[in-house]
Amino acid sequence: MMDALVSYTFYQSKLVFLLFLPVCLGFPFFRRKALCEKRRHQLLLEFKESLSILSSFLSAGYSTENAFRASIPELRSLFSDKAMIVQEFEAIAHGLRLNRTIEELLSDFAYRSGLDDIANFAEIFTVAKNSGGRLVQIIQHTAGVIRDKVQIHEDILTMNASKRYEQKVMNMIPFGIILYMNFSSPEFLSTLYTTLLGRITMTGCLAVYILAIYLAERIMRIEV
Repeated sequence: MMDALVSYTFYQSKLVFLLFLPVCLGFPFFRRKALCEKRRHQLLLEFKESLSILSSFLSAGYSTENAFRASIPELRSLFSDKAMIVQEFEAIAHGLRLNRTIEELLSDFAYRSGLDDIANFAEIFTVAKNSGGRLVQIIQHTAGVIRDKVQIHEDILTMNASKRYEQKVMNMIPFGIILYMNFSSPEFLSTLYTTLLGRITMTGCLAVYILAIYLAERIMRIEV
């Protein structure tokens, strides 16, 4: 759909449509980073809830290993069987049955998650467990820090919601203007589609349009 819209608006050429088609087919690969960031944020939300459940079992007198096992049914009821945090806790429980240490399993989890908060928690958890520290207080503190971070992130998204909507509207305005001119006065823009200089001009406009979208995305992306 986007390929047809861009090809018609800027070139009115079937050849350009065919040339741009491989780029559109590869679009999911270009969106891979954004999708990964979305999954990491979802995992962080689930991890925050898992820490609250984990600390409650530790406060009730469960050992560390049993607390992780007991948290799985609670996480399933809170999220779903296919939730990322449920799969990770099941992997930890499976590793414990294979006599792997909880420290090693948490380190593996932190490495695969790619999240600094989980990596920091794994390091602090390992030091506290080996030195006899207060695991419950450490987990509760970590959950509080992550909760504050997530809240700040959600507040930023809420404040930027209107701007993001405006950005999407602005992204479509160039198409609307050019299409309106093409349908209302086709001879007015005909030279842009039939001459070499016109093709170069439209290609330049398309490049500026793509650059503007890229810069807008970078400006709206605020890291916490």
